Amino acid sequence: MLYAILGRDAPNSLNQRLAVRPAHLERLNALLAEGRLILAGPLPAIDSADPGPAGFQGSLMVVEFPSLEEATTWANADPYVAAGVFTAVEVYPFRKVLPA
Repeated sequence: MLYAILGRDAPNSLNQRLAVRPAHLERLNALLAEGRLILAGPLPAIDSADPGPAGFQGSLMVVEFPSLEEATTWANADPYVAAGVFTAVEVYPFRKVLPA
């Protein structure tokens, strides 16, 4: 089943986000190699593809896991959580409709 994972950034966490990003991407790339990553990316804090010092308000990932429990466990083990970049992580079952 697919799951939408929404991580919400702490205020003023851009420097910490950048420092931990390689470890965060390593986990996502492992899912990509397994064919389980549908999409992933940050949510800019302002209406710009490159928000500069404004940073990000969080991240969105759509991934495949056998269960909500496994998706939640995986999301809560993210390096952004451990580093305090994400102050909250929400995991929702997701049903892809388009594109088919």
